[in-house]
Amino acid sequence: MDASLTLSVFQQLDRLIGKMKNETERRREFLALIPEDYRLSATNLIHYLTLRNEDIRDLQDELHVLGLSSLASSESHILSQIQSIMKRLGKEFPEDEVEACTYDYSLAKMEKEQRNLFGNKMEDGIPYIMVTFDSSFSENYAIIKTLLQNGMNVARINCAHDNEAVWAQMIQLIRRASQHTGLDCKVYMDLAGPKIRTKLIGRGMDKGKVKIDEGELIWLAESLPSGLEEQVVISPNEKDVLLHVEEGHRVYLDDGIIKGIVEKKEKDKLGVRITRVSSAKKQIKNDKGINFPDSELAIAPLTSFDISCLPFICNHADMVGYSFVRYASDLKELQLKLQHFSSDPPDIIIKIETPQAVKNLPSLLLQGMQSGSCGVMIARGDLAVEIGFERMGEIQEEILWICESAHIPVIWATQVLETLNKSGVATRSEITDASHAALAECVMVNKGDHTIEVIETLRDILLRTGGHHSKKRYIFRPLRIAQRFMNH
Repeated sequence: MDASLTLSVFQQLDRLIGKMKNETERRREFLALIPEDYRLSATNLIHYLTLRNEDIRDLQDELHVLGLSSLASSESHILSQIQSIMKRLGKEFPEDEVEACTYDYSLAKMEKEQRNLFGNKMEDGIPYIMVTFDSSFSENYAIIKTLLQNGMNVARINCAHDNEAVWAQMIQLIRRASQHTGLDCKVYMDLAGPKIRTKLIGRGMDKGKVKIDEGELIWLAESLPSGLEEQVVISPNEKDVLLHVEEGHRVYLDDGIIKGIVEKKEKDKLGVRITRVSSAKKQIKNDKGINFPDSELAIAPLTSFDISCLPFICNHADMVGYSFVRYASDLKELQLKLQHFSSDPPDIIIKIETPQAVKNLPSLLLQGMQSGSCGVMIARGDLAVEIGFERMGEIQEEILWICESAHIPVIWATQVLETLNKSGVATRSEITDASHAALAECVMVNKGDHTIEVIETLRDILLRTGGHHSKKRYIFRPLRIAQRFMNH
């Protein structure tokens, strides 16, 4: 080995270990709040974020030249990996300094956390499969049994639809099918969260839809302003939302199909210039989603309706999905509510679907660990609209890396084989997208007319591609998420 290069690498690695220990010590009191079973995971998360706060691309090249690990694919045991490299370079660590979060420990821990959340499964070589339930499933035992036999591991019930009677019937059939087939199936219930949706209160109100063109000025207002009766006026169904939207902010309607820019802000209304309509019909309908990616909306993610659902969820569900969570304080509120209703509440799935949730991911994970097992869902629909479609590939990987470092399972959700589910024929791009889902611990499939075929296709794709992803080599430029956390 080149002596000078070896010395340089040794010194850089030693400096990284020093920084990791300092960052851990700085958060010693907070780490003490985390249950002992999760403390190594929390510490490893901090170690990994310390590393990702640095630009180590040159170091990775030097390690590669020396024939040593470049630290890629070491998210789950990063300090142990650095110590292993230094041992190869001649360093001996005292027994009390040898890192306990090793590769073997991290594998066992992640396996345990997956089974805690998602139960047992037929095939160990692929992620778990979650299926979104349709209202009709409450009266169709045969389809639930068939879904189980074809690979469904988790049943998703969306609390934004139906009611407790329908949910109870679905769950009864799930438990019955599970018992008869001997196949495990967990129940996951999604809280509805705040619903910022379109309501036409001006032109088009009678039909529930209205034509628009690119370049047109439309209005957002809580109630119909005088003089705009013949204009396109949309009311969001959440009070005081518009107070936090400023001129120049972007507005997206209908999952990003329609884009606008706030051009005017007046006391009781916002004027929005439509800049893009990515649909042949060029129309706005009632009850379509509205996104304000540039605006800090003061909306509580836990609504009164969500709270009213919690007793049922605590009695029947294995997991609860938290929609539009943004800050650790949001998560703490739900944890306290669940503890109020149950001594053994369902595990929380943190849904990442806002820019704030991405920025605060480390804090959300650390807060989640305070109540034991938890998971993360990459809710790609709203998240893509909020952060921009062009950033989704990058952000997905960053979320996966950081959750891996915390040994927290990830659910890959939204539009997985969506065209196949709706039409019976998959597009080439969604086949490629589904293959990337093998990076996650669980994959969510939406409801559709071809759900059985989707599961069969997904299992085939995952079996073929699942063994390849760990062979990729990554280079580590600094992550903004890590920089934000370290500077906090």
